[in-house]
Amino acid sequence: MGAIELIKSDLFRYAGTISSKEFIKTYVKEAGFRFSVAFRLVNAGGMLKLLGIILWKLRNHQQIQILRKTIIGYGLYISHGGPVVVNPSTVIGNNCNLSQFVTIGSNEGKAAVIGDNVYIGPNTCIVEDVCIGDNATIGAGSVVTKDIPSNATAAGNYAKVLNFNNPGRYIQNRYLE
Repeated sequence: MGAIELIKSDLFRYAGTISSKEFIKTYVKEAGFRFSVAFRLVNAGGMLKLLGIILWKLRNHQQIQILRKTIIGYGLYISHGGPVVVNPSTVIGNNCNLSQFVTIGSNEGKAAVIGDNVYIGPNTCIVEDVCIGDNATIGAGSVVTKDIPSNATAAGNYAKVLNFNNPGRYIQNRYLE
């Protein structure tokens, strides 16, 4: 998927529609979307990459700390514009939500692999090489140190699976490739 298509997928997650007017409105209003545009373009090629480098340099480094080499699928949604810190070895799937004050890190090397359609609630820490399955929901304030299976809702410090009811319920405006 090219940079423009990835930007469209991110826009759809924020606005539920794709148009030039909606792009401008969302770009002005949503810091998370502005980051996504810079991230997608800086990883593109040609003239788009040049524009991306400019936008990348202008972004607020304090709010969203995700390095360019991080692998992120389509349909990224960062709520409230961060702050968010993500280890560059993290792999984030398609249609994922990162809420404010989320940290995905590792002291030992490889960080988490996040599946598709995953909601990560505010103030959540995901630590080390864990796998969060597709359609999972991680509740606010959780500390995830072990794998979370697909379709599970998990929460707590340390996070544990609470149920398998209503998987992926907080993922709105899913972009379908």
